[in-house]
Amino acid sequence: MSSGPTPYQELTVPVPGGDLTVLRWPATEPDAPTVLALHGITANALAWSEVARRLAGRATLIAPDLRGRAASRTVTGPYGLARHADDVAALVAALDLGPVRLTGHSMGAWIAALATVRHPGLASSLLLVDGAVSFPLPVGVTEDAALAAVLGPALARLSMTFPDRDAYREFWQRHPAFAGRWPAGFEEYIQRDLIGTEPELRSSCVPEAIRQDGGEVLLDKDAAGAVHRLPLPAELLWAERGLMDEPQGLYDPGRLAFAGLDPERVRATLVPGTNHYTIVAGQAGAEQIVRRLLAG
Repeated sequence: MSSGPTPYQELTVPVPGGDLTVLRWPATEPDAPTVLALHGITANALAWSEVARRLAGRATLIAPDLRGRAASRTVTGPYGLARHADDVAALVAALDLGPVRLTGHSMGAWIAALATVRHPGLASSLLLVDGAVSFPLPVGVTEDAALAAVLGPALARLSMTFPDRDAYREFWQRHPAFAGRWPAGFEEYIQRDLIGTEPELRSSCVPEAIRQDGGEVLLDKDAAGAVHRLPLPAELLWAERGLMDEPQGLYDPGRLAFAGLDPERVRATLVPGTNHYTIVAGQAGAEQIVRRLLAG
């Protein structure tokens, strides 16, 4: 059990290859809905801590550490988005959750969309957060170049070591996405990622998992097509700015139009003043997420 203002329970669920670690923030209201939230490619379950704080017991929030990350790092491969989607279905069955209000951020959005396609009836609603919509590679850009551009910064961090936990905090505080806006609860999130002993602490993420999952986010046709085959309506919340707080985010009206989303099935909504990270970790983004999750 955590000791912070939004206490959670830590559970394990058996999946092929090991036990998936799952965090559960229980509801405090009767007949409250259940939300299942999936994190991004190098994140962990505590990426949803600000959302949990703002839910304030009005829903039960379930968030796994996906295989190859944090407390689920010992769950073996194969990795890949379909494997994660099937893990989600196994989790829902093991905990007898019934249809859940499903959401995912970044890579978690691709997994959430794919999970609803592979397991119809899994979700009663679907909220995609700055992810799930793919685009063809630009002319002249090879697959290897695209992977290097997207995964390069993440893989570089995974190969780094840190002398102590303060050094890891300072690393993240220098990140452009958080300049001058260190989110509440982010400390516990980043510390959950660390393994090893001082002076050689490192990220818990398994590099093989990051490479395979990242490649599928960019290139896997089933994952890319999931958002066009959803068995239920969904909403996409997209951040105004990018991963490094650059003005161009992952999405904009032109890119979304080019993607050919069916507006009757996927409603796309801008969340102003957010970047790819703060749309979940920051107050403004988390508040928009909570409103949608409670509305179902």
